[in-house]
Amino acid sequence: MTVAYQLEEAGTRLSKTTIERRPLGPRDVRLDLKYCGICHSDLVAAGDKLGGGMYPMVPGHEMVGVVSDIGAQVEGVSVGEVVGVGCIADSCRSCHSCESGDEHYCETGFTLSFNSKDRDGRVNYGGYASDYVVDYDYLVSIPEGADLARMAPLLCGGITVYTPLKRFNVGPGTTLCILGMGGLGHLAIQFANAMGARVLVASRSAAKRADAKRLGAELALDPESEELQAWMGRCDLILDTISNPHDLNQWFPLLRRGGKLCLVGVPTDQLQVFPALIVFGDRSLEGSLIGGIADTREMIQFAHAHDLGAEIELVQPDEIEGAWHRLHEGDVQYRFVIDLESLSRDSGGAS
Repeated sequence: MTVAYQLEEAGTRLSKTTIERRPLGPRDVRLDLKYCGICHSDLVAAGDKLGGGMYPMVPGHEMVGVVSDIGAQVEGVSVGEVVGVGCIADSCRSCHSCESGDEHYCETGFTLSFNSKDRDGRVNYGGYASDYVVDYDYLVSIPEGADLARMAPLLCGGITVYTPLKRFNVGPGTTLCILGMGGLGHLAIQFANAMGARVLVASRSAAKRADAKRLGAELALDPESEELQAWMGRCDLILDTISNPHDLNQWFPLLRRGGKLCLVGVPTDQLQVFPALIVFGDRSLEGSLIGGIADTREMIQFAHAHDLGAEIELVQPDEIEGAWHRLHEGDVQYRFVIDLESLSRDSGGAS
C-alpha cells in the first residue's frame, strides 16, 4: 500500500494514511517518490477555492522519484532511472493541442496529477505520498547529477515561467519586468537571466529585492518608489507572478508600444483593467498556464545546463501543515519541498 498525507474534506487538516494506487498498466511506471514540492495551487485545491475538489484528496504535483516498476509496453524507461512528474498525468493525445505538444490545453480536458479523475474514472491521488503510478508518456527525465530536491519545484513553478519566456522570445535585447519575488518570481529571474534578457524586478520587500539582484536581476525596485517612473514605456514584457489581488493598471504604462503583460500567478478574486491603458498603447494582456510535456523536458535540461534550480526549504511530511501556513503568509524563501524518504521506509520502500 501507498503511504500518503490526505485531506478528508476541504479545509480540514492533513492526516497520514494509506491509499491504493491503480494497478500497474502496460504503459505505466511506478515511482518510489523522493521529493515533492509544495505549490501555492496545493493550498487553492485543498481549500476548494476554485470548486470541483475531489475528496479525500492527496495533494502534490511536483514529484521526483526513482522508477521501481514498469509495464510491459513501456519503452525508453528503465528501473532505477530518476524521473519527474509535474501537473499533467494524461490527456487525449489526439486533439490539436495535444498533437502540438500543449497537453495542458487538451480540448477534452487533461488529467491532473491530483484532484482529477483518470480516463477510467478513478480519482488521481498526488505526490504527498511514498509512490506514484503514471503513463510513461508523461514522465520527465531528470539529468544525472542534478540536485533532486531543487529540481522538484521546476516541474510546476519552473515550467510556469519558462513557457511564456519561450513563447515571447525572451533573450538578448529583451527588457523584462517581473512582478513579485516569490516561488515563481525567483525562478523567472534565473531563467530570463540565463536567456540573456535584461531583468527588472518589482517587490515591496527589501530583503527580496536584494535576493533578486543576487539571482541575476539588473535592478530591483519598490513598486511605490519614484525610480519606477524612469522605466515607463521601456519594457517589452511584464511577467506577473503575483497570486494575491493587486492593481494591474499600475503596470501597463511600463510597456513599450506592442508590449505584453502576462499573468502566470492566479488570484482567486477578479482583477480590474482600465481598457484605455491597453488600447492607446497597442498593448496586450496575456495569460499562460504551465506547459506541455516536451517543453517541460526542455526546461529541465535548460535548468541543469545553466545550474538553475529552486531555492528551497526542505520539510518532513509531518511538517507540511506548518509549511502550508507559512506559504499562505508568504513566509518562505522560496519553495518548500517535502523529503519523502520516511514515507518510503513506512511503505517498505516499494508498493
